[in-house]
Amino acid sequence: MSEEHKHVRHDEHDEQPAPQPTGRQRLVAGLWPPRASRAQLTVAMLLFVLGLGLAIQVSTTSDNGGTLRGARQEDLVRILTEVDNRTQRLEDEKHGLETQRSELQSSSDQAAEALKQTRQKEQQLGVLAGTVAAQGPGITLTITDPHGSVAADSLLDTLQELRAAGAEAIQINSVRVVAATYFTDGSDGVLIDGRRVSQPYVFKVIGNPQDLEPALNIPGGVVQTLEKEQATADVVRSQKIVVDALRPSKQPDYARSSSR
Repeated sequence: MSEEHKHVRHDEHDEQPAPQPTGRQRLVAGLWPPRASRAQLTVAMLLFVLGLGLAIQVSTTSDNGGTLRGARQEDLVRILTEVDNRTQRLEDEKHGLETQRSELQSSSDQAAEALKQTRQKEQQLGVLAGTVAAQGPGITLTITDPHGSVAADSLLDTLQELRAAGAEAIQINSVRVVAATYFTDGSDGVLIDGRRVSQPYVFKVIGNPQDLEPALNIPGGVVQTLEKEQATADVVRSQKIVVDALRPSKQPDYARSSSR
């Protein structure tokens, strides 16, 4: 065999094909380094935020459920009764509005009926605005704070609970509570609408006593919270509560009625 042929065969023997990657190597090469588009990253972030929100909600629900599971049977019945009472108050308010509409539509003298309803509404708004005195059944809540541990937010929580239970008029010591009432912590005590109020804090509340008192005594409610702050809350029902602290009637500077 010639030298030329030997040389050619030798070169062909040296050029071996490159080994093919295994299946595992191809899988690793496809997964790493990760290649993600902007849209995929956005979707992943949204899914993460959604999952985090669901986890927090489940945790909160579990905590509330644990509180109710630890409550006594009579406490659970009281909570259910309070919810039913709130529903009934809304139904009564709806029925009252429907009755007023029917009386206005069926009255032979609609002008006189409208004037009557307007005066009634004016009286109701005066009570809500604190410009007129009010009386009726309700409760007196006295909060005694010998250690000075009750802050403004605790009094605000108490007020909100009373409102949710159907309180129609409230007076705290000598301050009439209205929709714009606010609480702040001052250097020398709690301020209500900028006025210093010393303890004991006496809430005079007009409303249904059977709704107001249980709302304060629900598990984890106002009374238990105040007791944790080493304060005491005494609730007394009464068929006649007088709320006589008044607010000055203010006329708006710029707003005018749009009715014609």
